[in-house]
Amino acid sequence: MFEQTFKNIDDILHKDAGCSSELDYTEQTSWMLFLKYLDDLEHTKSLEAELMAEPYTYIIDEQHRWGTWAAPKNAKGEFDHDNALTGSDLMDYVDGELFPYLKDFKKRADSPDTIEYKIGEIFGEIKNKIQSGYSLRDALEKVDELRFRSQEEKHELSHLYETKIKNMGNAGRNGGEYYTPRPLIRAMIDVLQPQIGETIYDGAAGSAGFLCEAYEYLRQGGAAGIKGKKTLSTSDLQTLQERTFYAKEKKSLAYVIAIMNMILHGIEAPNVIHTNTLGENLQDITPSQQHDIILANPPFGGKERKEVQQNFTIKTGETAFLFLQHFIKSLKPGGRAAVVIKNTFLSNTDNAAIALRKELLENCNLHTILDCPAKTFLGAGVKTVVLFFTKGEATQNIWFYQLDVGRSLGKTNPLNDNDLKDFVEKQAAAMSGSKESESEQSWSLSVESLDQTTWDLSVKNPNTPEAAPLRGPQTIIEEIIALDKESEAILGKIRGLL
Repeated sequence: MFEQTFKNIDDILHKDAGCSSELDYTEQTSWMLFLKYLDDLEHTKSLEAELMAEPYTYIIDEQHRWGTWAAPKNAKGEFDHDNALTGSDLMDYVDGELFPYLKDFKKRADSPDTIEYKIGEIFGEIKNKIQSGYSLRDALEKVDELRFRSQEEKHELSHLYETKIKNMGNAGRNGGEYYTPRPLIRAMIDVLQPQIGETIYDGAAGSAGFLCEAYEYLRQGGAAGIKGKKTLSTSDLQTLQERTFYAKEKKSLAYVIAIMNMILHGIEAPNVIHTNTLGENLQDITPSQQHDIILANPPFGGKERKEVQQNFTIKTGETAFLFLQHFIKSLKPGGRAAVVIKNTFLSNTDNAAIALRKELLENCNLHTILDCPAKTFLGAGVKTVVLFFTKGEATQNIWFYQLDVGRSLGKTNPLNDNDLKDFVEKQAAAMSGSKESESEQSWSLSVESLDQTTWDLSVKNPNTPEAAPLRGPQTIIEEIIALDKESEAILGKIRGLL
């Protein structure tokens, strides 16, 4: 329905001098999409209020509403080209009036969880990069073709937007920070099985893929709903909207994309805070700030400054190790987590890595480790594992699963849901103590067998057949001589036939 419109918008932005990459296309599309969404939302709410014979107070003043400046219509409801701003007039209005007006919403908002605050936060961070007022006019007309009125329309738009985020992830630079393969996210959710009433948190939200997939899972009623055994009540849906999903994100572009992605999936006022998660001292995290579920893929390989490290018990410059401490602290007792991390975490010999493994094993039940194949994350250049753990009980045994998809992963051959089906099924069997969890790709490790000076958790599959020993030079030479003699005999027979 809207796929061609998205392509047309990209084509317009591609020709503009201010936009040079997939990241720019997504950023610029996002602010226009957000304002069109807001206009459709206000239209729907005003109609609902009219039906109830109640007044409706618009969030956006009339002169700055979408229908006034972006897509004015004439008496017939057709696009009014005569009164539409374009060229330098449009640029002057957007940069000089619209963005400053929207940015000021943050000062006037009652609290950070309101849509008004989100408007101010987004337009305080994002900038209009489109340089031509004529390109902007063309893009606005295309965005106006998109509608957010029905659930079906929102569903299609959410899929198209996810594709844009995926393209960002494939675009090089730092695009991979924004995209975790959705099949991997869904497998992580299937293992944790969140339920309505539990809170779900991601302190390194990126494009909010974890929260969007968790929303889709719970909107269907969770594990029971997917099997057709549960439907959601109005109260359940309100809980999903307002009191389930929480996130933090440091980077401006990722924050905007996270908000837009969650809105398109159906969460009207996402609880996403624009902040440096690691700037918060662990000691300041109170029980009221802890969560039932944590799903996350923190940045790999970042380096944090000394003053940030002071917020943590185990001090290290490695960003992912600081995030892991934050996640452990942010879990409620009995809370469950699934966190993607570099596989070197399992074996690094520096003091911080050893201390963090020890803390994780002693204070949490690290019950499952999924070893992901190379190129699971396109362009990341590192191998990863997923740690599944429950807070409040020491680890006794760890069940490992070495994911082998039987092919080389890549841009045209990415991870899919079927690749992870066996893992999800065998993991459930392992947690119930069933022998069906046993396979060539899976094994269990007792914590008692670990070296307690290093707590090394390296992935060493005991089921892998031992490689045949290499032959010695003398053996190889003797085989070459034997083959030479055999060849000479065959050639002699051929000569006899001539």
